[in-house]
Amino acid sequence: MALLRSVATVGGFTLASRVLGFIRDVMFAAFLGAGPAADAFVIAQRLPNMFRSLFAEGAFSAAFVPLFAGMIAAEGRAAAKSFAEDALAVLLAALLLFVLLGEATMPWFLQLIAPGFTAEPEKYALTVALTRITFPYLLFISLVSLQGGILNSIDRFAAPAATPILLNLFLIGAFALSGLWPDRTAAGQAWAIVLAGFAQFLWLVFSCARAGMALSLPLPRLTPQVRRLLRVMVPGVFGAGVTQINLLVSTAIASLLPTGAVSYLYYADRLNQLPLGVVGIAVGTAILPSLSRQIRTEDAAGAASTQNRGIELAVLLTLPAAVALGVAARPILAIFERGHFGAAEVLATAPALAAYAVGLPAFVLVKVLVPGFFARHDTATPVKIAVATMVVNLALTLALMGPLAHVGIALATGIAGWFNALAVGFLLHRRGHFSFDARSRRNLPRICLAAVGMGAVLLIAEASLAGALAGTQIVRLAALVAIILAGLASYGGFALLLGAAEWQDIRRRLRRQAA
Repeated sequence: MALLRSVATVGGFTLASRVLGFIRDVMFAAFLGAGPAADAFVIAQRLPNMFRSLFAEGAFSAAFVPLFAGMIAAEGRAAAKSFAEDALAVLLAALLLFVLLGEATMPWFLQLIAPGFTAEPEKYALTVALTRITFPYLLFISLVSLQGGILNSIDRFAAPAATPILLNLFLIGAFALSGLWPDRTAAGQAWAIVLAGFAQFLWLVFSCARAGMALSLPLPRLTPQVRRLLRVMVPGVFGAGVTQINLLVSTAIASLLPTGAVSYLYYADRLNQLPLGVVGIAVGTAILPSLSRQIRTEDAAGAASTQNRGIELAVLLTLPAAVALGVAARPILAIFERGHFGAAEVLATAPALAAYAVGLPAFVLVKVLVPGFFARHDTATPVKIAVATMVVNLALTLALMGPLAHVGIALATGIAGWFNALAVGFLLHRRGHFSFDARSRRNLPRICLAAVGMGAVLLIAEASLAGALAGTQIVRLAALVAIILAGLASYGGFALLLGAAEWQDIRRRLRRQAA
């Protein structure tokens, strides 16, 4: 099975992107801190990204990839390519209309997603201006999602996984040039987002052409295949993007809190997204095409094995990350402590990061489990779970934001994530589409024990290095590296001691795939 290789390809490029994203966020903190401009830009970049996650990478990919991959298996590449071109034409027409509508109604729309900003006219006006700049990014990145779905369906994972690297390079470059316009740093970041989207689109145009899938642009028409795509896609808008919807609700409520709350949640979420992107998105992306083909060819045993191995791999890599982010939140965030992001901002953001980490394994499990519905062209069930999850998230947010402020919002998101994951897993199992096999039942509890042991080691290491963590920036960085190395070494040791992973099997797979 090529799952490990596919996950490694997607995860490797995603890791490179997230490392660059981490550098970008450190620069963001130094240049903008957690003031009004930072809050405004967080909303400006979150809005197109939310719609991208809902419509493009979420609902569209979840509907398009199984149909496209199944068509390749049943009817060949030519028929699948024709379907992709028709989907491209309809998607482009719809996106153009949506972007124009969004630009025209932006001031009123922002009153819904950031109602608290209206109390500060200057911050509200800046948010409207920045969001109007960034909103066309939705058009480019949605087309990138279609092209990425095509490439993933023919097992070309590298080019789509590399596209986010371009975004981070553009944003880092904009910060590097910000000395030319020090009063317009946030605007420079907004323009960098749009230019990066166009560069990502051109990159995948070239990649599709190299893979023999260069797309022409016919007139938009609702062919039977496109109608089927839309029928599957519409309910998936909620099912695939529940995390983004919850984040939007959280952001809207956070805008009612004092200035800085939106930025604190942004920094915490960005760190939480590092393992989510590297592991969750990588495993989910690699699983969907394989699962779709196995279900289309009625290979029930292969489909069950694919999903079990995906869950096992996701938990193996994500659970220790969640423990580390929760236990060592303050030392990790100390890296951001420079420029406009000082000790007070670190203290405010650290508990939010720990709260988000509570739900990290759940977010990843959702990415791995939901393809079990999508591969069977069932997006109705995830949407029902998504609606219930949003209700849970909203209720918990309103209950917790009073006593815990922005930390309560983060904690509510994490708890709602677990509700989502458990509901998805329960319904898959009840319908006979998923059950843990003997290997997963053996390994998953051992992975949990290894992560708990690592958490204890991290607590000891942090306490031992308390003096160094209060030192200069270089000393703090050295202490953090020591804590991370201690965590990695202890987790690997506990995993080997407990037999939490079948390392020889992994090495055998890697040797077979390299041959």
